[in-house]
Amino acid sequence: MRFQAAIFDLDGTLIDSLADIGTSMNNALAAHGLPQHPIQAYRQFVGEGVEVLTRKASGNHPTLQAEVLATYRGLYGENLFGHTAPYAGIPELLTELRKQPIALAVLSNKPHVSTQRLVAALFADVPFRAVYGQRAEVPRKPDPTAALQIALDLGVKAGDCVFIGDSAIDMQTANAAGMFAVGVTWGFRTREELTQFGARAVIDAPLELLGVI
Repeated sequence: MRFQAAIFDLDGTLIDSLADIGTSMNNALAAHGLPQHPIQAYRQFVGEGVEVLTRKASGNHPTLQAEVLATYRGLYGENLFGHTAPYAGIPELLTELRKQPIALAVLSNKPHVSTQRLVAALFADVPFRAVYGQRAEVPRKPDPTAALQIALDLGVKAGDCVFIGDSAIDMQTANAAGMFAVGVTWGFRTREELTQFGARAVIDAPLELLGVI
């Protein structure tokens, strides 16, 4: 194999969580008298952490952002598994990767506790050796700090890692860390965005990753 480790983004890459994120935020906005958004609009809101999600969704109401964020955290924590599930083909991909001599990891800008809950529940049989979400003491993606820490934890060089994600943030993270950036088109963003921000390969179905690594 070309690579010794595969690091996956979570939302929009391994799992389709858009409906639960969007519904929870819409309910939080409604609770504070703010307008809601079509669920598909959240494709452009997610990816940079919950604070940025809240700022984008709240629009021109910065004074309410902290309150909306607190409400959203509570609502989403209760609704992690409402409609969220792995994308078609992801379980089959992970089954194939388990047969290979490649270490598996997850790195998300979703809060750390939620990231770990989702991975533990939806991928209980997958031997991910590192699962990290956004932590207060670590800069979020596209800063490469967390990605490089995962490589260190796995005992592999950054250049021997493939980083798989669905957004510009993921492509920027991979390139900043010196990893091989693979964009996926089944997630929340477009092929054009992935290419523009440095994807070295773009795949349209999960099992296509096997031909890259």
